[in-house]
Amino acid sequence: MSARCTLSISRSRALRHSRQTVPALWGSRAQQRWASSLPMNTVVLFVPQQEAWVVERMGRFHRILEPGLNFLIPILDRVKYVQSLKEIVIDVPEQSAVSLDNVTLQIDGVLYLRILDPFKASYGVEDPEYAVTQLAQTTMRSELGKLTLDKVFRERESLNANMVHSINQASDDWGIRCLRYEIKDIHVPPRVKESMQMQVEAERKKRATVLESEGTREAAINVAEGRKQAQILASEGQKAEQINKAAGEANAVLAKAEAKAKAIRLLSEALTQQNGNAAASLTVAEQYVSAFSNLAKESNTILLPSNTGDISSMVTQAMAIYGSLSKTKSTAESVTAETTEPILEGSTVSETETGHK
Repeated sequence: MSARCTLSISRSRALRHSRQTVPALWGSRAQQRWASSLPMNTVVLFVPQQEAWVVERMGRFHRILEPGLNFLIPILDRVKYVQSLKEIVIDVPEQSAVSLDNVTLQIDGVLYLRILDPFKASYGVEDPEYAVTQLAQTTMRSELGKLTLDKVFRERESLNANMVHSINQASDDWGIRCLRYEIKDIHVPPRVKESMQMQVEAERKKRATVLESEGTREAAINVAEGRKQAQILASEGQKAEQINKAAGEANAVLAKAEAKAKAIRLLSEALTQQNGNAAASLTVAEQYVSAFSNLAKESNTILLPSNTGDISSMVTQAMAIYGSLSKTKSTAESVTAETTEPILEGSTVSETETGHK
């Protein structure tokens, strides 16, 4: 019982002593997060999870207490620093920076970091939060000075990545690892904001004009294509029509020729029969009378023979022409027959001699 009472009394004294030993300089909540109330050496200490207690022995670093039960030597050992191993969120205050095109910006952000090495975080820097905050602000000013105003808004992700890379290079000696950096707000001067709005409106008008011109061009192209297709179809229709018309005319000419040939054949057969010449004379007389009856109907100029009233002489003249043509034809046929007979006789004699041999 006496040992338990002694342990409880020592704990209450340690808590009271820890409250009294917190400096007034660390009164803010952010500073208390980094330098929380230092526990007093009570021989038996319980370290919470995700915390690292740095112990000094006679003013020199001794070891880092792990979470759980730990034992220290009174008077010689003392807990000097308490570091949190959780992810810490720090608000980076708003600051002014000048971009590459000489535009003054007001920008702030949020920094996410974690302590990886409690020894470096305790002995490598006096105030880790203040050091990381100042480093983030100076790095942000440096990165913004490399970009124009338009790129600042377009390349926020690359800007955040560059911030994390630059902070990690500098904070490696402090045992701190920057996990993320996010830009919260970017404020531009009112005049620059108005010019940006005018630029956006001009860009939108430009896009609208371009889209309208492209629509007009597409419409003209469509109309031209339609006219082209219509002309092609019309020409193909005319071609097909001409082909059909030519085929019809050719068929008509063939039909007329066949009919005329048939008529001539029938006429020649009729002339070879009995009284054919009389029928031919009658036909010529009828055509003669019909021709003279239509002389003055189609033209005012008329050529008349000297013996217009002598129909019998005209018919006789026509029949004489027909008779001479018939005699010429019969003479040609007889000559052809006479020429063919010697050739046939010669071929017969040659065949007979060949047979005797």
